[in-house]
Amino acid sequence: MSISSASRRAGAGALPLLRRIGAALRRPFSSEPDPASAPGYHVAGGPSFMRGTVFWETGRPLTIEEFRMPRPKAGEVLIKTKACGVCHSDLHVLKGELPFSSPCVVGHEITGEVVDHGSHTPAEIINRFPVGSHVVGAFIMPCGNCFYCVKGQEDLCESFFAYNRAKGTLYDGETRLFLRSNGKPVYMYSMGGLAEYCVVPANALAVLPNSLPYTESAILGCAVFTAYGALRHAAEMRAGDSVAVIGVGGVGSSCLQIAKAFGASEVIAVDVLDEKLQNARTLGATHTVNAAKEDAVERIKEITDGRGVDVAVEALGKALTFSQCAKSVRDGGKAVMIGLAATNVMGEVDITRLVRRQVKIIGSYGARARQDLPQIVKLAESGAFNLKNTISRKCKFEEANSAYEDLDHGKIVGRAVVEIM
Repeated sequence: MSISSASRRAGAGALPLLRRIGAALRRPFSSEPDPASAPGYHVAGGPSFMRGTVFWETGRPLTIEEFRMPRPKAGEVLIKTKACGVCHSDLHVLKGELPFSSPCVVGHEITGEVVDHGSHTPAEIINRFPVGSHVVGAFIMPCGNCFYCVKGQEDLCESFFAYNRAKGTLYDGETRLFLRSNGKPVYMYSMGGLAEYCVVPANALAVLPNSLPYTESAILGCAVFTAYGALRHAAEMRAGDSVAVIGVGGVGSSCLQIAKAFGASEVIAVDVLDEKLQNARTLGATHTVNAAKEDAVERIKEITDGRGVDVAVEALGKALTFSQCAKSVRDGGKAVMIGLAATNVMGEVDITRLVRRQVKIIGSYGARARQDLPQIVKLAESGAFNLKNTISRKCKFEEANSAYEDLDHGKIVGRAVVEIM
């Protein structure tokens, strides 16, 4: 065989290797090991795996699966989950009404204990949330660096919506959840809180004082967080304002308490279930309206001397209640929409009244974690917000599936919380 032919054969054999090297060089560099292929990650010599509740597809029950221990990266914190709220936003995902990557772990309002930090996490984060700290997590997990976060509008964080809500990942484009059996990825709705451990970006955390219990405090990160953002930022509510809340479930009942804490002169609760309206009285409602028995808009106007309220909040995400909310405010008033709807649901509004009478219709989604979550914790710690009366059911980890079924059928008066301790 000639030297030239041997050289050609050697070169041909080297081509696959060169292609593999080239592909590897084109992949983004990461100093972190790939969690899917890394050896078992242990928490301080503890377990290398955990359990989590998985949503596979619409119409299929949630199942509890074993996962490799989720590994935090820089700026992230590993939490041993103590409690997770049962929210309508999760239910929208489970019913296929909001598109989201699957399989996934839902659950997005959590409390827990710090057990680890990602490598290269800044010292100030480690000092703020040392191992053993009690924390509460916000469902909006701001990156802190995008256009909106820099402007202080963390509730519009570009990375959160582009990565977590659009792809089910954190902000490097990767999930932290991998099945123990085969290493396949499972996506995260926010932090994927219906699991024994979860990874949360530090920007979404606040310290939970020992005086506040884990279970009841879980709702601070979504139900109360959403109510606070709606009334503090969207409505810019002032003491003496009259407020109507349409739909007084978990988030709506939190709006009642926030309105009362902010000094509302009248707090009107609107729902179709007498049980929920009775509970609303204990949470600060000065008036209640059963919209199944009387015209909600007319009754609100009667209570407010024919004008309507300064601020109305819609917390259901339905076309009918959207219209009721817009019609319930006085001239120059603010109608704040916080209820998520199924995809493509449309709301109607009287354009001429909107223009002539300066009615303001405002969408609001959550609040601003770094500035608002610590203030929300202080409200709860001061007693201005009654956590105990807001929680109507406590569930075991294994009962999460039935809790969502009951939520779907209107059987949960306030908020249900899954205890994972």
